[in-house]
Amino acid sequence: MSTIILSSDELNLPKEIANKLKGKKIEAMEVKEGILLRPISDPIKEARGFLKSKRFSTQRYLQMKKEEKEIEA
Repeated sequence: MSTIILSSDELNLPKEIANKLKGKKIEAMEVKEGILLRPISDPIKEARGFLKSKRFSTQRYLQMKKEEKEIEA
C-alpha cells in the first residue's frame, strides 16, 4: 500500500473524478480486480464546523454536563 498526494496532472483520470480527488491524499491498493484509489479521510477536518449553525457553544455544553450530574446525583 502506498499513499500519494494527487495533483490534477499526475494521473490521467476522467475530469469528474480528478476534480473530486484533486489535492487529497489517496491510498492506492492492489486488489483482485485491479488498483483501488481511496481518499484518506481526516475525521477531525471533516467534523470541523458541523455545529456552527446549531447554536451550540462551550457554555451550553458545560450547562448540559452540569444538568446531567445533577440528575445522576
